[in-house]
Amino acid sequence: MALFKSCKIISSVGSHSPALGMLHIRASSWWSEVQMGPPDPILGVTEAFKRDTNPKKMNLGVGAYRDDQGKPYVLSCVRKAEALITAKKLDKEYLPIVGLAEFSKACAQLALGPNNEVLKSGRNITVQSISGTGSLRVGANFLSRFHTASRDVYLPKPSWGNHTPIFRDAGLQLKAYTYYDPKTCGFDFKGALDDISKIPEKSIIVLHACAHNPTGVDPKPEQWKEIAELVKKRNLLVFFDMAYQGFASGDIDRDAWAVRYFIEQGHNILLSQSFAKNMGLYGERVGGFTIVCKDAEEAKRVESQLKILIRPIYSNPPMNGARIASTILNTPELYKEWLEEVKGMAHRIIKMREQLVANLKKEGSTLNWHHVTDQIGMFCFTGLKPEQVERLTKEFSVYMTKDGRISMAGVTSGNVAYLAHGIHTVTK
Repeated sequence: MALFKSCKIISSVGSHSPALGMLHIRASSWWSEVQMGPPDPILGVTEAFKRDTNPKKMNLGVGAYRDDQGKPYVLSCVRKAEALITAKKLDKEYLPIVGLAEFSKACAQLALGPNNEVLKSGRNITVQSISGTGSLRVGANFLSRFHTASRDVYLPKPSWGNHTPIFRDAGLQLKAYTYYDPKTCGFDFKGALDDISKIPEKSIIVLHACAHNPTGVDPKPEQWKEIAELVKKRNLLVFFDMAYQGFASGDIDRDAWAVRYFIEQGHNILLSQSFAKNMGLYGERVGGFTIVCKDAEEAKRVESQLKILIRPIYSNPPMNGARIASTILNTPELYKEWLEEVKGMAHRIIKMREQLVANLKKEGSTLNWHHVTDQIGMFCFTGLKPEQVERLTKEFSVYMTKDGRISMAGVTSGNVAYLAHGIHTVTK
């Protein structure tokens, strides 16, 4: 109340009052030219979903795993790892700039395979990162500073929405190559090869290792082989993004096949890893960044520069999530349990794809929905048009991004029939 009284006094004083002059100074802004930015498309979907009062509403926009009751899921092996860590009563000192050493070693082994020649010869450098996004950004900054032969980064069309700002904000030039075929809702293999064959030498090409985001469309092994051969012929630098190892097919080796094959064929790749999806460590921000080098001496030089890059960004990574992941990867019984749990998560999503197609047929849909089961991973490009998506939202309270991408993790045995009914209604 005293504040309001003082405001009245100031407002009644003449224009030469020092207090009024001070208010005038405070009213000016350094940021008057800053424009309102566009809302995040996925977060916008979530906000609209929260406002909806329909008891049958579905949020198929969020990229986080849900169990068959639609609830967030914490892995049993994660809870056990947390208990082991708590019992040790460890300190909270800073980690080194490159992170927790035992985590980084296990992270590289998981991706490349424990007996990979690269690891045995010590010609890789793997650093802990702030999940996949942080890993990609460290990689982009490294490329911006040291890959002087080309500033061009070629992304699949479409690609994960955050790829563009990550590379662009690091000062690199964004280009695209054909990937998805909207006619088949599948991989445009011929279009991809045609475009890649025209990419200038020494450019950077980004490849999704498995469970391509947002389409769920992956090349088959024989197609990967042709891509690897062509990329080598064009002398392109490969940057793999592997955010879903184990979470795509349920098999960690199958999901890492492309990464390992490219290395086997002589590609010295860059690799981003995330443990958000496959260990459910979303908010813990656990990831890794790897550069495969010519030899161990080159790896040491690269490591020294990665330290210099990381230091002014976040100084050193957070420890709790890395400790959890490291404990799971380095404790045989927890590692075995994790393999079963990640397989269970992947297979639940595969089952929901199958049930969605079965229910669409039951509804009487005569459209070809094979792409739903052909695609893999958390996301599915349904092929729905923007106007059909709009109808689904208005008439059925089913929320998704306008491009028709849905998160299969939001589909459960309890709502899959309702979703199929809605999709059939707007597509028949």
